[in-house]
Amino acid sequence: MDSLLTAADNALRTLFAEPQASERTPAHGIAEGALDPAQKRLAGALMRVNHVGEVCAQALYSAQAAVTRNPELRAHLQDAAREETDHLAWTQQRLDALGARPSLLNPLWFAGAFALGLVAAKISDRASLGFVAETENQVAAHLQSHLQRLPEQDLASRAVVARMKDDEARHAAQALASGALVLPAPARAAMRAAAKVMTTTAHYV
Repeated sequence: MDSLLTAADNALRTLFAEPQASERTPAHGIAEGALDPAQKRLAGALMRVNHVGEVCAQALYSAQAAVTRNPELRAHLQDAAREETDHLAWTQQRLDALGARPSLLNPLWFAGAFALGLVAAKISDRASLGFVAETENQVAAHLQSHLQRLPEQDLASRAVVARMKDDEARHAAQALASGALVLPAPARAAMRAAAKVMTTTAHYV
């Protein structure tokens, strides 16, 4: 019951409260770049997609921590979620600076990721960790593509994305070191397809 209440509290804070970072944003001290309207829209759309990714990360980790009976794994998931809270706050700050808004579909994204996290966690702890590892690897690759697309002048957003990419890759490595199950190819392909739908939609909505 305590785990479910914690998950519900996390959902409300993620979707409706201002996220509070425990660490200062990598964009601190970096001046806003001189972006033309098209560049600003692009940067805002990309950071909206990244913000959605952090909403989903909160849902995923919250669901998995609520289900596992392994206290060490629960502590690991909660620690990772705290780092993802920093990412959530940093991407929100970039949205504000760029005059962009979060995705209007964030409750839907959260619910979907929470459901997937529950399913993975119900299978086994190794499957749960495998889902974390594959998700984080795909997110890291996605963030790398954003570094190639963000305007060169938007150094603040680029600093945030670069730090997030490094953190996500580390989360994946930690999951694998903890015994994560390597997901079968069809599962990885399905995850990529679902992520493509989400990122394409969140770019605009």
